[in-house]
Amino acid sequence: MTALPLIDGLSAIVDRYDGFILDLWGVIHDGVRPYPGVVHCLTELRNRGKRVCLLSNAPRRVPAAVAKLNDMGVDVDLYDAIFTSGEATYEALLDPPDEWHQGLGRNLFHIGPPRDNDVYETLPNRRRAHTPDQADFVLNTGIDDFDETLADYEPVLTACVERRLPMLCANPDLVVVVDNKLVICAGELARRYEDLGGEVRYHGKPHAPVYRRCFQLLGDLAPSRILAVGDSLRTDIAGANEAGIDGLLVTGGIHREELGANWGSHPDPQSLGQLVETSGHRPVAAIPGLRW
Repeated sequence: MTALPLIDGLSAIVDRYDGFILDLWGVIHDGVRPYPGVVHCLTELRNRGKRVCLLSNAPRRVPAAVAKLNDMGVDVDLYDAIFTSGEATYEALLDPPDEWHQGLGRNLFHIGPPRDNDVYETLPNRRRAHTPDQADFVLNTGIDDFDETLADYEPVLTACVERRLPMLCANPDLVVVVDNKLVICAGELARRYEDLGGEVRYHGKPHAPVYRRCFQLLGDLAPSRILAVGDSLRTDIAGANEAGIDGLLVTGGIHREELGANWGSHPDPQSLGQLVETSGHRPVAAIPGLRW
C-alpha cells in the first residue's frame, strides 16, 4: 500500500493546475458557516488567475445555492461557476435526456423538505402528487429535519415500492456534515429504496454528466490541469477518478470520525491509507481542510 501524500495547504500543489472543481458541504462550509481559511484560499486562487467551479450534491437549484453562499460570506466574485445535483435534476425533468426519464410520467411524489421545492415547482410538464397512490414517480431530495433517521422514512419508502414507483434521487450523498454533525442525505434513502426492490436513477457526483458540465463551465482546460477537491471518497474522489482528473481528499469532512483526527490536523497515515485502500478510490493527496 503506497502512502498517500499529506499536504498542509493548497499552495503546495496549486501550480500543477489551472482549474479547480470544489465541493461545498464538508469543504467550503459545514452547512452553517465557511470553514476557517476557505475564503482566504479562494481569494488566493483568484489572485493567481485560477478558474474555480463549485460542484455540489445539494438537491436544490443554482440560485438557491448561490444565495446560501452569499449569506455565509462566500461572494460570487470568489468563483467562476457553480453547478448542483438539484440543477441537474431540474434539467432532466424539464428536458428528459433518455427513455428512462421520458417514461417517468407527469405526477411526482416529493420526499424532501420545502426548501428543495425549486427542483420541480416551476416545471411546466410536472405536477406534485400528495400521496404515492396519486404519483407516477418519486423525487427524492432528502430528509425534512436533520434529526430524522432512515427508520423514520421506512413507511413511505415501502409504500412507494409497493406502488412500483421509479425514484429520481437529486443527491447521491449518503451523509453530510452539518455544524459538525453527520446527517443522512437523499442517497441513503435511495440506497434503502433499492434494498426494498425499488428502481433508482441518480443526478450528481460521482456520475459523469455533472463533471462534463463542469468542464464546460471551466472552459478549454486539459483534464490533467484540473483538480477536484472533496471530502467523500465515494462521490468526490470516485467521480474525479472516473472523469479522468486528479482528486484531493479533505480529511476534515465526512470521514473525520472514521479517521479519528481532530479538525484541522492530519489523520494517522496508516488509518488514512487503509480507508483509501478499502474504498477503491484514489486521491493524489490529502489535506485537513481547504486552506492555503
